[in-house]
Amino acid sequence: MKSLYKLSTLLFLFVSVTSCSDDDSPGDNLTGEGRVIIEFDNSVAGDDLILGSSYTNSQAETLTINRLNYIVSNFRLTDTQGNVFTYPKEYGYFITSEETGNTEVVLMNIPAGRYTAMTFGIGVDQEKYLLGAEGQGDLLTEAESTDMMWSWQAGYKFLNFEGTFTSSTVPENTYFQIHMGSHGSSLDNYKETTLSLGTEALVSDEMTPIIHLVVNAGNILDGDNKISLAEQAVIMVSEEKSPKIAENTANMFSVDHVHNGDGSSH
Repeated sequence: MKSLYKLSTLLFLFVSVTSCSDDDSPGDNLTGEGRVIIEFDNSVAGDDLILGSSYTNSQAETLTINRLNYIVSNFRLTDTQGNVFTYPKEYGYFITSEETGNTEVVLMNIPAGRYTAMTFGIGVDQEKYLLGAEGQGDLLTEAESTDMMWSWQAGYKFLNFEGTFTSSTVPENTYFQIHMGSHGSSLDNYKETTLSLGTEALVSDEMTPIIHLVVNAGNILDGDNKISLAEQAVIMVSEEKSPKIAENTANMFSVDHVHNGDGSSH
């Protein structure tokens, strides 16, 4: 009987250990490197942004949006221990475009870890621009093909937001253009934003998190700084309004959710 009891005890311990091992979370052992996928879900007034659709802002201006392109750059990821991984600068500039449907950024070769926050820039920083045309890599060509550059001398457009609008004082559809960028050191509109992910983004050679961001395009003109199109419908280089639009744009991003998986659907 004692032998049977000992055997039963050993079997119970074996099953228990095996069960615990099988129940381990895939995030328990994060090793190697992996990808981070960031999806920019453009929206307006709480709904998905559909080019050609209209909405009314807080200033009773009705906008029909035909274009929303912006540059995101200089990604940094912070883990649970406070360590910061900086994505390599030479690969760290991306143009997202609602026109082309290119609204996803994929960061490669991210060290395994549990990441809780993400920082990135909106636009192109002076350090990158001062590398000259030969130091821009594919970014320069892509910016030219997506209308995200005035000229090399004038620089990049960080934001290209266009469409038509009407208001009580502008009864007929009037074209609007909001192009935000930097114009020398006196008008540097490059901004950064830091977002708490809410849920840990798990990265390893087997785990690929997808970070879903909601981007509120209505914030461009209707954020903390209220910009009236009826007052000025074309804003490109404005010492007064361009910095306000840059601040609004930096605050239009929020984290909707993080999906941790193997990234097989991408």
